[in-house]
Amino acid sequence: MPEPTLELESNGPVAWVWMSRPAVHNALNEAMIDELSETFLDLGEDPAVRVIVLSGRGKSFSAGGDIDYMKRQGAAPREQNLATARGLAEMFHIIAGCPRPTIARVNGAAMGGGLGLVAACDIAVASAAAVFAASEVRLGLIPSTIAPYVVRAIGPRQASRLFVTGERIHAAHAQRIGLVHEVAEPSELDTALLQIVEKILAGAPGAQAAAKSMIEAVVDRPISRALMEETAVAIADRRADPEAVEGLSAFLEKRPADWMPEK
Repeated sequence: MPEPTLELESNGPVAWVWMSRPAVHNALNEAMIDELSETFLDLGEDPAVRVIVLSGRGKSFSAGGDIDYMKRQGAAPREQNLATARGLAEMFHIIAGCPRPTIARVNGAAMGGGLGLVAACDIAVASAAAVFAASEVRLGLIPSTIAPYVVRAIGPRQASRLFVTGERIHAAHAQRIGLVHEVAEPSELDTALLQIVEKILAGAPGAQAAAKSMIEAVVDRPISRALMEETAVAIADRRADPEAVEGLSAFLEKRPADWMPEK
């Protein structure tokens, strides 16, 4: 049996997912890809989990695809090669579609597939020492499975430069182009992250899942009568939801809603 590539920690309603291949800078291989997919599926269905934090052990977040893994797949029969590529694409899709809010805690370099993991999470908090790159073209590859998430995060104009140059950018640059939400000094990284976690826990979990789905439902669509009707139906249904009834009652009664964790 291969050794686990991830470590899981639970801190109340917060699940911490640690990529744990520090000797190779948390590079993605077949085992880690499968474990990330399974873990995010499981955590997304766990009602006790309110927030998922993804980070890396050691000095890097993730160096992207493991070189040995990529060489093996390049030499494999096409069907095997394609199957593993589909598994990689599915992993990003699962993380991006997770019903729980997800935060990338970018403690160091996020390269290639690591950049994709950052973009697939809902929120990214980065160390000021972190660096980012879509480095695939420098290996004769293309940033294909990460492209939907990176382009969604930073837009096609910014992506075109990163994708064709493969250059590294620092955390401040990543924040300017919209890849990263918050940048903190390394010693303050977890303080910045936990401030965001606290804000997430103030929201209703069902509403948060529905809000994430709403983004996917409206993005890149014209504001048509059909879209207006969809949004009207969505808010009407939420108003009648028990979670909304509790939230509005708690607000009027000046008390914490029942989804708020105890201090």
